[in-house]
Amino acid sequence: MSNERIIYLPLGGAGEIGMNCYVYGYGKPGEERLIVVDLGVAFPDMDTTPGVDIIFADIAWLVENRARIEAVFITHAHEDHVGAVGHCFERLGAPIYARAFTANIARGKLAEYGLSEDTVRTASKWPETIKAGPFTVGFLPISHSIPESSGLVIDTPQGRLIHTGDFKLDAQPLVGEAFDPDLWAEVSAPGVRALICDSTNVFSPNPGRSEVEVGPEIEKLVAGAPQLVVATTFASNVARVKTLADAGSKAGRSICLLGRAMRRMIEAAIETGVLTGFPSVVSVEDAAAIPRENLMLIVTGSQGERRAASAQLSRGKYNGMELKEGDLFLFSSKTIPGNEKDVIRIINNFSERGVDVVDDSSGKYHVSGHANGPDLARLHEIVQPQIVVPMHGEHRHLREHVKLAKSKGRAGVLAVNGMMIDLSGNEPTVAQWIDAGRTYLDGSVQIGAMDGIVRDRIRMALNGHVVVTVILDEDDEPLGEPWCELKGLPETGRSHAPLVEVLEEDLAQFLGRAGDKTLTDDDKIEEGMRRIVRNTAQNEIGKKPEVTVVVSRLS
Repeated sequence: MSNERIIYLPLGGAGEIGMNCYVYGYGKPGEERLIVVDLGVAFPDMDTTPGVDIIFADIAWLVENRARIEAVFITHAHEDHVGAVGHCFERLGAPIYARAFTANIARGKLAEYGLSEDTVRTASKWPETIKAGPFTVGFLPISHSIPESSGLVIDTPQGRLIHTGDFKLDAQPLVGEAFDPDLWAEVSAPGVRALICDSTNVFSPNPGRSEVEVGPEIEKLVAGAPQLVVATTFASNVARVKTLADAGSKAGRSICLLGRAMRRMIEAAIETGVLTGFPSVVSVEDAAAIPRENLMLIVTGSQGERRAASAQLSRGKYNGMELKEGDLFLFSSKTIPGNEKDVIRIINNFSERGVDVVDDSSGKYHVSGHANGPDLARLHEIVQPQIVVPMHGEHRHLREHVKLAKSKGRAGVLAVNGMMIDLSGNEPTVAQWIDAGRTYLDGSVQIGAMDGIVRDRIRMALNGHVVVTVILDEDDEPLGEPWCELKGLPETGRSHAPLVEVLEEDLAQFLGRAGDKTLTDDDKIEEGMRRIVRNTAQNEIGKKPEVTVVVSRLS
């Protein structure tokens, strides 16, 4: 019996939606050769990660085992799958494989960091394969809400694995490849040891709808609009952007794309040949001179992002464009959980301007890019895997997906980030636990989620901040009284005196009572002053602020 094994290790994307990063290995325990699937990002929020730009998986384990990595494979060009390639590549050093459209986007991300675009190698679709150590990997086309999405066929000496990536079963996706059940059945015919499968919409009880269904409804809406029409969707949903543009064009409107991400995606799709027949567009400068009833803007910011075009239009002018009473704004998108407040803020801003907002609550103007529960069951039937490993979902999604697999008599394993699974036997087993944390891009610096930096930022935001400065002379005697600087705190408290004066009075009394043991020890001065400030502030304003004490000594 061989002591070599197949391992599966999610570092991001299993137990959450976003930040996808998966590792496969084959070989003797601890010596496996590795491939990485996807390097994606998640996005911060002001409640838990204020000031952070993006979040991605902690790849410390991969960096430690860098010499064992054969290659990185990117399934598609959504940010939660490709967004971290520029941030992680130098520490991994392995070649990156992706299909043409995804490769185009990935090269742009590497170029932002001054990295060689040659690192990204363009792969063709199945049946072409790539040899990566003990693995043979092929890109198997599947439909999704972005062009050239692919599952991965991963062959090992102990059997075939299929990693679905994000997918839906769409026979008419308009842009990109339709789901081909015969091809998937043919690829699965030799036997599939494990299907590692998208779980996003496992709770949706009805079969998914096709992209082709939204076109007529959008056309009807745009044709009936009396004034300016503005629509937003995910910039990466090239098919939807084309559907919107076609609807505007059929209604006799000039089309203008607003937002860098939107233009970048359309350009990449045209450059790589996945998008043809896109209506001609006008620049924002030319758009300003076109009568409002003859113009349609397609803009970024469907998730309420503050700096995107939608949010800026809702607050006033953007690139010289302004919405007025009677204009129409369409959200041709689903609001991702967690973004509801930001989207509602935009809707209310538009409402105050008299703009008519249409969202997807009717179900007419958006279809999901992910497979619903019945679609997942259908794919299980086509592939007939020995083991189902849910991924790309929160814990509740993964758990429900395991139930779905077991209801049909298949083995299922709930594997969350950091759980290394041995797929070699008849039943999957947990081989090891790996620390699977998060890395924050904070400005231009990468920091660990557990480094305390963001935690301190949240504490300052919640509690305010006081800086105390005290100067001592050569004889360790206070030179004057200590003084305070306050940030984020009320000016007066319970005593109705200025808070800064109350704090400084109590600190002066503390110094006046302090003995030589305290006055000669900076640590004791800091500890005492911090305690005084927090206690006094608690009595005055009901808060204990963060405190920084600066002790200066004259030498």
